[in-house]
Amino acid sequence: MSSSLQGKNVVLCITGGIAAYKAADLTSRLRKLGAQVYIIMTESATHFITPLTLEVLSEHRVVTDMFDRTFTWEVEHISLAKRADVFVIAPATANIIGKAAHGIADDMVSTTLMATKAPMVIAPAMNTNMYENPIVQQNIALLKARGVSFVEPASGRLACGDTGKGKLADPADIAHAIEAAATPHDLEGLSVLVTAGPTREAMDPVRFISNHSTGKMGYAIAQRAQMRGAKVTLVSGPVALDAPANVSVISITSAMEMHDAVMEQLPLQDWVIKAAAVGDYRPETQADDKLKKKADEMSVALVKNPDILKEIGMQKRDDQTVCGFSMETRDLIENSRAKLEGKNCDMLVANNLKTAGAGFAHDTNVATLLYRDGSSEPLSLMQKDSLADIVLDRMLALHRKKG
Repeated sequence: MSSSLQGKNVVLCITGGIAAYKAADLTSRLRKLGAQVYIIMTESATHFITPLTLEVLSEHRVVTDMFDRTFTWEVEHISLAKRADVFVIAPATANIIGKAAHGIADDMVSTTLMATKAPMVIAPAMNTNMYENPIVQQNIALLKARGVSFVEPASGRLACGDTGKGKLADPADIAHAIEAAATPHDLEGLSVLVTAGPTREAMDPVRFISNHSTGKMGYAIAQRAQMRGAKVTLVSGPVALDAPANVSVISITSAMEMHDAVMEQLPLQDWVIKAAAVGDYRPETQADDKLKKKADEMSVALVKNPDILKEIGMQKRDDQTVCGFSMETRDLIENSRAKLEGKNCDMLVANNLKTAGAGFAHDTNVATLLYRDGSSEPLSLMQKDSLADIVLDRMLALHRKKG
């Protein structure tokens, strides 16, 4: 999987609290995403998890002391501050949030924090009453106003026995926020509608007609667009995927439901990327009860579903940009070119199901991008999130041409 953190330097600061042990999981996740992780711990944090554990996971020396006598000509807090591509505090206590808000620099974490110009992500963890204290909330609001990103704590049973908001967010969510902070926000201000997954057309309460789409391509596009700063709405058929973070998801089942959701959203969007595999036909009638086996053969009358992409193409404004997808098993370019032109798309992503590594269920894809001017752009095998970024890059170029 490609990541915005590949080759980036993350300075992870760990402050004192029971949630400090989760920093091990977060460090592992960041390493898997390709980041170099440099860790600073407050003295109190070392009581909850050892520096040695984090040194093994990060493969770098953990810094704990302002006056460490380990020989180096570098001024440690300045060196780490300059090295950081993203600066993270997780878990963050009320104490460090207060220091950050008011410029107090009296330990290794707070002095490095004062010296960095890197994007900052803070994940608070504390007792509910502490988190809800007006002073803490004012400090958080002050830091947010200065551009600091916060990963909201979760609600649940806390270590002290209380129940409420204050648990450290899931390390996966924190890692996502860090990745987003490392991603250029070149789609800031754009509203993007993405469709993904299959549709299901019911025959009876038990059976339905569908396809093999897993939604992976559309979900990758939605996630990458969100990370790049867009306001993303995802209309999704039934899939076994977690909802992308910070994306508005509209869940549907049938093609008619997808049609209605998309057409309602269309006037609000700058871009539409239609990656869903929508059923072309549905049963003319749906039985109220399960159909029983009565004969060797059974016929089901089918009626055509609305052509959502064609309707989008007919209704789109001049300032809207539309990307369609096609899945073929032969005559890929010819059939896809006809779809691009017939449905008034600005670009189209063409896939051949018979190509190794392409199509449904894979984490990879092989695609050819087609454009209105008659040009095409064949792409080699790559991860779907890498293809997602290329699609978004090309959409951005088309959008800018429209002025």
